[in-house]
Amino acid sequence: MGFLENVIAKAKENKKTVVLPEGNDRRVLTAAAEALKRGIAGVVLLGDEAKIKSDAAGLDLSQARFVDPADTPLHEDYAHTFYELRKAKGVTPEKADEMMRDPTYFGVMMVKKGAADGMVSGACHSTANTLRPALQIVRTAPDAKLVSGFFLISVPGCGYGENGTFVFADCGLNINPDADALSEIAIASAKSFRTLTGAEPRVAMLSFSSYGSGRDALVDKVVEATKLAKQKAPDLLLDGELQADAALVPSVAQSKAPGSKVAGRANVLIFPDLNCGNICYKLVERLAKASAYGPILQGIAKPVNDLSRGCKAEDIVGVIAVTAVQAQA
Repeated sequence: MGFLENVIAKAKENKKTVVLPEGNDRRVLTAAAEALKRGIAGVVLLGDEAKIKSDAAGLDLSQARFVDPADTPLHEDYAHTFYELRKAKGVTPEKADEMMRDPTYFGVMMVKKGAADGMVSGACHSTANTLRPALQIVRTAPDAKLVSGFFLISVPGCGYGENGTFVFADCGLNINPDADALSEIAIASAKSFRTLTGAEPRVAMLSFSSYGSGRDALVDKVVEATKLAKQKAPDLLLDGELQADAALVPSVAQSKAPGSKVAGRANVLIFPDLNCGNICYKLVERLAKASAYGPILQGIAKPVNDLSRGCKAEDIVGVIAVTAVQAQA
């Protein structure tokens, strides 16, 4: 059974409800129909029900729930809650009313209020459009120092990682994390990998250097991040700094990082900055014909997940399943 099938099976064990604010996007509607058909999650679609059903011609959304943020009994309560949360930041009751007409803000409030267990957005919005309401409404988890984004990568026919399954982080949010932030991203990503795959995470802190083969401030940051992560999570299988081939290929690992318990076996890859992570995941997705699910957000109090605007309907189905499993956890 592949990665996605495993996650879908987990999602079905304790079905959760996921809200999709982009009811105007055909890919989202196709994914919603598929998620309902397969019993992955309950689905709430935001927008005008008649318009959504017209746009969804040929799709079975009979099991979906439809909510129009501008025309629902929930609106007044949600606007009042948003006002109370943000009045210290200058939000007026009138502004709160306006914000709760925005499907993304309304969807996040549904998650906060327990009307949905998680939200998936971003097919036609930027990461900032998804992240901003999440941070304003559900906020960070009590034990999280920062929010970061990872991709679950599944490479067909690949013998590396966990049967071709990897977590790549951070590929969506933190542009140039310092050593402490990088250590937090590594620890959070390991936890996410375990939650979603059930497998033991083996974390590689990536660099252009392996065990001191290169000298630069860029390398020093990864070395320090590795040290901090090991101090914070001494039981975690984590090593660095490692070049990508040393992290993945056993024969290269023997030469470049002899004795490492991670080198040659890594399934969680931590990139030193957003340039590296974002470029790499897109190359792997396109050149290796991999499935890339995300960016999945970690560090938020309740599951709110982003999508790449280049996503396909099947990618959205995967993120719905991941969100449902996160909600179970």
